Amino acid sequence: MKVLLLGGTADARRLADSLHKAGLNVVYSLAGLVRVPKVDCQLVVGGFTQFGGLANYLRANQIGAVLDVTHPYAQIMSSTAVDAAREVGIPCWRFHRPAWQQQNGDLWCYYQEDADLLAQLEGYRVPLLSAGQMSEALLNNILQLPSIERIVWRTAVEPKFAMPVGIEWIKAIGPFALEDERQLLMEQGIDVIVSKNSGGSATYSKLEAARDMSMPVLLHSRPALPMADREFSDTQDCLQACLAAWGKTHSKNQQQDSQQ
Repeated sequence: MKVLLLGGTADARRLADSLHKAGLNVVYSLAGLVRVPKVDCQLVVGGFTQFGGLANYLRANQIGAVLDVTHPYAQIMSSTAVDAAREVGIPCWRFHRPAWQQQNGDLWCYYQEDADLLAQLEGYRVPLLSAGQMSEALLNNILQLPSIERIVWRTAVEPKFAMPVGIEWIKAIGPFALEDERQLLMEQGIDVIVSKNSGGSATYSKLEAARDMSMPVLLHSRPALPMADREFSDTQDCLQACLAAWGKTHSKNQQQDSQQ
């Protein structure tokens, strides 16, 4: 059986490698906006519009199951995966890393929509925007807040529009070291951090630095997603479940093919 693994995260790459080494027929898919990793299994880059949509790709390539290991904020892709798998009649499983949990000393507030973020940024001078891509309109609205002096915006992908005056853009890809994060916050005069609750260790150090410096953090709440057929928050649990469900099927099909 062929498994389509929707990736773009470090967890996805590790799961793809582990499943491939275990003998499963894995197709690894990612947008490829940041970088394209080296994997031993088959690779699809650039999404599924090029194939007429995900459901068409699943049918045309005889995919037997979908494993969604995208970023927890990849709402469109995760929702599309569930819908396309149901349309084709195959299972869709999902692994998303656990969200970060607030600790003593953390000054966290959550926001859902752009309007919530704008309201909570009132009174701050120099925010570090570390929540991925943002629209030009939202950035301009932040700049227009009376208290805002300037913005430091850090992303892994270059913006698709000219940078408005008052924004310093930093291109950076994690993992980030704690001391480097502390230095960035102090040198830039940051007084609040805006972040997604991505989970994992690669970008957690900014929250540790904020805790040490008693700095507020505005966290974008995770999006609501349609339920997958099975959901996991531990990579080993996910790996073992995939091998138990699909590994035997794969081995049986290989044996049948060799006898024909």
